[in-house]
Amino acid sequence: MNRPVRAYIYKRDQYERVVATVWVRRWLIRKDVGMEMLKAGMATVYEAKMGAEYGDFEGAYRRAEEVAKKKKRGMWSGDMKNYESPMDYKTRTASKGELKK
Repeated sequence: MNRPVRAYIYKRDQYERVVATVWVRRWLIRKDVGMEMLKAGMATVYEAKMGAEYGDFEGAYRRAEEVAKKKKRGMWSGDMKNYESPMDYKTRTASKGELKK
């Protein structure tokens, strides 16, 4: 969309992925991409045994996810009995030997 972005890098996780907050800027307004995805119901707060990093935003991220759930936005618009969290998926597939490292 031809907009500048900036990533504030916290660390690399156990898989060497960059963990960061990404900001997009338009004029003088900057938006947290992850927060916007949570508000739209296009993402969920990452739950992990280790490696999660939110800067100072964890509380705000969790509140945004809850609002999206209540308003049935994005992925929350479907039947919740069909929802499987990323952590649940990872646990299920790892127990069946489907997940490869």
